[in-house]
Amino acid sequence: MITLHKYEGKNIETLKEQCNNELKDAYTVSKELESGLFKGKKYQLEAITKEEIINEIKKFIKELSKNMNLEINYEIKIEDENINILLVSDNNKILIGKDGKTLNAIQLVLRQTFKELNQFNLRIIVDVSNYRVKRTKNLEYEIKKICKEVLKTKVEVKLDPMNSYERRIVHSVVAEFEGLESVSYGETPNRYTVIKIKD
Repeated sequence: MITLHKYEGKNIETLKEQCNNELKDAYTVSKELESGLFKGKKYQLEAITKEEIINEIKKFIKELSKNMNLEINYEIKIEDENINILLVSDNNKILIGKDGKTLNAIQLVLRQTFKELNQFNLRIIVDVSNYRVKRTKNLEYEIKKICKEVLKTKVEVKLDPMNSYERRIVHSVVAEFEGLESVSYGETPNRYTVIKIKD
């Protein structure tokens, strides 16, 4: 369980200093509290430690390993708000699932575990044996090919439904091509993207 540490006071810098002295390596978010007419400004600082986040992730992986009856090794890297978790097992195919469906489900469940901490804007990315990295490269390659085709033929292309992560990749690749745009339509899980000539 992750503890949400709260500090209140009239000076935000003093609160940050107090937090830094008490907690080692923490995420913080601050806000101004509503105060009475003559009371002056008051601030609140909320903090969670990176160590607690890592411990919570380790607990989750241990439970996952038990439930899936798999030996799962892992590596957790924290870069700013990005928490990258690399999983490796003796059967990566089971962890990934068809078209990455199991992997996406694992990521979704883990994100739900931290949903109470939305104010910290943490971005949890789970990968299995660099599957996402390879898939991203393949997707980028395919989208570039489609973009060149659309520019040549002036005919728009409707892509298969994708998750939000993959749609983001499509949008960023299309943005590199002058005269093209990408628009997403529909509702999840059937939300899809169209690549077309800019109006």
